Amino acid sequence: MADPETPPDEEPKKKSKLPMIIGLVLALAGGGGGFFAVYSGLLFGVESPEKEVKPESVEELPDIAFVEVDPLTVSLLDNGRDRHLRFRAQLETPGQYKADVEKLLPRISDVLNSYLRAVELDDLKNASALVRLRGQMLRRVQLVVGEGRVNDLLIMEFVLN
Repeated sequence: MADPETPPDEEPKKKSKLPMIIGLVLALAGGGGGFFAVYSGLLFGVESPEKEVKPESVEELPDIAFVEVDPLTVSLLDNGRDRHLRFRAQLETPGQYKADVEKLLPRISDVLNSYLRAVELDDLKNASALVRLRGQMLRRVQLVVGEGRVNDLLIMEFVLN
């Protein structure tokens, strides 16, 4: 039951793989070219205007001053064990209010000392504790000196022994 046109000794002709190989090579070349065009910014790239920075265009720094708060050492209890927190900070204030803030430094130290003594040791072990404590202390300082007189509280030292 062999095919009448094909002799039994000959096998049918195989189709050429050349078109498939050419298609694969073209697909790889197109993919590589597309990647290069997007990666280098030729396609979908945002043009950035190039500006030269001139010395005249540099902004002048705002009038700020830093007031150092006296270092604090606070005792904390840790399961009957006495631990100490060493704290040092500076207050960033507008230049015109520096004298006002310096006048109120004893009150600021009192507020910070009272707050830090109330903090539990487990609260300090959290990774985000310093950010939260800083915000709480800044708010308390702003209440003491008045709104707008202290911009930020910079923690210079925060060591738990």
